[in-house]
Amino acid sequence: MNKTTDIAALARDVQAGNRRALARAITLVESGRADHRQDALALLDALGADKQALRIGLSGTPGVGKSTFIESFGLMLTSMGKRVAVLAVDPSSARSGGSILGDKTRMDHLARDPKAFIRPSPSQTQLGGVARRTREAVALCEAAGFDVVLIETVGVGQSETVVAQMSDLFVLLLAPAGGDELQGVKRGIMEMADLILVNKADGDLKAQATRTCADYAGALRLLRKRPQDPEGFPKALTISALEANGLQAAWDEMEALTTWRRDHGTWDATREAQASYWFGQDVRNGLLALLQDDPQTAQLMQTAQAVVAAGQIAPAAAAANVLQPLRDRLKTRADV
Repeated sequence: MNKTTDIAALARDVQAGNRRALARAITLVESGRADHRQDALALLDALGADKQALRIGLSGTPGVGKSTFIESFGLMLTSMGKRVAVLAVDPSSARSGGSILGDKTRMDHLARDPKAFIRPSPSQTQLGGVARRTREAVALCEAAGFDVVLIETVGVGQSETVVAQMSDLFVLLLAPAGGDELQGVKRGIMEMADLILVNKADGDLKAQATRTCADYAGALRLLRKRPQDPEGFPKALTISALEANGLQAAWDEMEALTTWRRDHGTWDATREAQASYWFGQDVRNGLLALLQDDPQTAQLMQTAQAVVAAGQIAPAAAAANVLQPLRDRLKTRADV
């Protein structure tokens, strides 16, 4: 059986909703090997992009209860007959490069649900809270027929905004009494959020969660209303992932916003803008890979690194010296 046939068979299995095939496909697109990359591109091309799931990006600080929320929320959706995929991006081990937290083991009930699929991926050196190939993993989940794809970021700070470039909805999960209420609006992640969910609104924290939600609702009113959204969005709501309270209300708001965006044409416009963004990112990554693979440039970089490490030249100046021969070569070819 040749490689083309293998890719075609894998594509058929993914489209048939085979979870083992989906797992193999995601492993393929996450691989750093050049031959695997070619196979991954062939697979994505064979699958096409005619299926669309609701992509929900989820971020929040550590300990806010992201995994508990995803499990409760995912089980609610599967009970409604929806197929749910979870792409959980974990912090990476500095030694092995693998995932540290292992979200699949922390969502054991959802992991056993036949309508759900959970895939933890190491963030490795990628910034922005997502793995480098998460966007392509999302496309594979869509091709496999999932209705909702939840993308959980690393959640280590306030910079997890890249996920908004691959999501239809961006949900920010916050904890009550987190110490952030009096700081006002955090430009960046707060402006990206379509919905803020204050978790742990149960027990002794319920009253504090209500106050925290009110604080954030007030902060959201200070933000300039986004033209692509209806009146009242973004919103802040309280939920209890532990007790599964408020999840239906949150889902209703997500559906309302999704329907509005589809009806007013902003859904397709957003996806087109996201495709353009990722095209640019892939070109930049490809150019960097070409630089690293070029023997002459690689030798210049190695020499420059030693000089920089010795403190003999500033990093910016050394980088300019490395890039100058490349500029000269490109200029020579353009002149010819």
